[in-house]
Amino acid sequence: MPSPTPRIAVLADSDTRWKWGALTARRLAPQPSPAAPGITGYALRGRATPTARQLAEAGLGTPREVTGAQFLRDVREEAYDVVVLALVGGTVQALLHGLAALPTPRRPVVVTGYVGVVYEKLADGLLLRHGADVVLANSPYDARRFRAVYEGVGADPSAVVEARLPFLGGAPHRPVPGRHTVVFAAQPSVPASRADRLYLLRRLAGHARLHPEREVLLKLRSRPGEHTTHIEELPYQKLARTLPLPPNTRLVYGHMGAVLDRTDLLVTVSSTAALEALHRGVPTAVLTDLGVREALGNHHFIGSGLLTSWDRLDAGEEPVPDPAWLADQGVEPVGPAGDTGHERAVRDQDDAAFAEARRRVAELLERDVLPPIAPYYTRTSAPGYLPGILARHRLDAADATAVPGARGVRRVLRDAARGAARGAYRHGVQHVAPVIRRLGEL
Repeated sequence: MPSPTPRIAVLADSDTRWKWGALTARRLAPQPSPAAPGITGYALRGRATPTARQLAEAGLGTPREVTGAQFLRDVREEAYDVVVLALVGGTVQALLHGLAALPTPRRPVVVTGYVGVVYEKLADGLLLRHGADVVLANSPYDARRFRAVYEGVGADPSAVVEARLPFLGGAPHRPVPGRHTVVFAAQPSVPASRADRLYLLRRLAGHARLHPEREVLLKLRSRPGEHTTHIEELPYQKLARTLPLPPNTRLVYGHMGAVLDRTDLLVTVSSTAALEALHRGVPTAVLTDLGVREALGNHHFIGSGLLTSWDRLDAGEEPVPDPAWLADQGVEPVGPAGDTGHERAVRDQDDAAFAEARRRVAELLERDVLPPIAPYYTRTSAPGYLPGILARHRLDAADATAVPGARGVRRVLRDAARGAARGAYRHGVQHVAPVIRRLGEL
């Protein structure tokens, strides 16, 4: 039987997923608290491993960097009560099989979900996450879709639990006389082409020239050399150096919440930042300039009332969101009450949104024996798919459950050498390479 305060481990593979996982873990605790008692963080080593700056920006502590096999050994040795997997779908699937193979007296309760809008690979991502005890859905809309996918393939849909994005919150929008700040929330992978990205930059600069009284900000996800959930092939920072930007246009970094504190209009192609802005009551626009297409993700906003173009924004129009669509997306704007009243209302929303998830986790923790982890994908149901996933993540049962010994010592030394090499490589990518590129452009 676990302790009254369950010990929770969070494993994430990028800065955004670390934020989602840590905030979710706080809300799953019996008494949600900013202090996050009993929560241990792990960052999965890979090409999107967050930098110290990205982790500090999230303000949620510093997780320990590990491989998947190292994490499984820690789960076995530390006997965590709950494990939150804030990872890409294939890694979740590999770890589910790894957790299922662990020789422990009692396995942890496994929770997973999505960090934002689910607009692509719905079936693939969901079936890779099947086998977790709790699959969090961020809205009523997502909960219906998730259950329909599981039911449609004959998988148990009972793990789907409706909640909401854990980072919705912050101060409500309050217009300030004489201030009009427009923020374009850039995305690492959408749109993908150089021509489309340059188009958006030119339109952003054009809007700033048409409205010199406005402050126009390009909000970037990462600094040069850093990676986020999606790898950015054509950084806006580099493209922006090829254009003349008006003096009222600036590139900004930092926590999205801090930027939204001074935003009067958020513009995006399909970023989850739109939901954060809408929750605060910030006017929000989703661009149709490049079409309404699944590849862009803006098709998710059909019916929202938010779809518009730069031409209309240049003319002073601002979209008005549809209240029914907002509710179905799990977005409940809190009115501009006093600070204390607003904070209390946000806490009440959070408590209500995560109440079912907390109840489900608590009920599982009270059981004397948990059922075996049973992913949808097995070597029988997906013999041409699953073996490749497990091999790609190097999470075979032998490595996950090996007993320390002479071979264990060699593995420790090998891991240390590899860690040092990765650290040197990352330092070169994040610090040395940007300097060399700048020198080459002089």
